[in-house]
Amino acid sequence: MTQLEEAPRLQGFPAVIDKNTTTLILGSFPGEASLQEQQYYAHPRNQFWRLLSAVLNVDLVVLPYPQRLAGIKAHGIGLWDIFDSCLRQGSLDSAIRQQQINDFSALQQQYPKLHKLCFNGKTAGKVQGHFDKAGYQTLVLPSSSPANAQMSFEQKLLLWQAIL
Repeated sequence: MTQLEEAPRLQGFPAVIDKNTTTLILGSFPGEASLQEQQYYAHPRNQFWRLLSAVLNVDLVVLPYPQRLAGIKAHGIGLWDIFDSCLRQGSLDSAIRQQQINDFSALQQQYPKLHKLCFNGKTAGKVQGHFDKAGYQTLVLPSSSPANAQMSFEQKLLLWQAIL
């Protein structure tokens, strides 16, 4: 048995979504810092909260986590991940193994206002076609991860503006 197979299965987070959510941002799976803090995008170098702050023109970065979530929900934005659970050492998407996809089957019925899915990075975006066929408007965004260093914050922000 390999070291990875002996590692405990990692469990993702529940969706941050409510009846007023129109746009859902989907990552792949929480990184180590996020799992440790039990918060979406908890790594201090992840640009997610900075990018979303700039898009919404609200400083989410300075807010405590529960208020960040309330702030995005007030703008009709929710969060979730493509994968519910997986095996992975480290935080890189390329290290994800034996992944289990979240159950998206009830989204359209439970959240009728939801019409747009934005994928945070290429790994999450691999399922874009499935959601296009389901009738969602979709957008693959450049990853907010610190591992995505080939684009500047400003370059990412130009593309993230399309969330709205």
